[in-house]
Amino acid sequence: MTIQQFSINTISNPADRTKLLNVIRECSNALTKIEMERSYIKDAIGVICKELQLPKRLVNKLVRVYYKQNFDEEVAVSDQFQQLYESVIK
Repeated sequence: MTIQQFSINTISNPADRTKLLNVIRECSNALTKIEMERSYIKDAIGVICKELQLPKRLVNKLVRVYYKQNFDEEVAVSDQFQQLYESVIK
């Protein structure tokens, strides 16, 4: 595998360096928030699954479908899968 080389322009203007550093810090903070939210989601789903004795896979799917508001699409895909599976496998 070849490593592609490219030239990097140095940023000599202190104001531009500050702008870039601020964006880097803001993006890093945003990624930290995302990581925390993902951790919360995982923990919340784990707790409710244990409490109600539900499979995590099912609750995760419920959360995703609710978030995307695509229940009808999920049902249609499931029906298509079932029909195809039965026609090929059975």
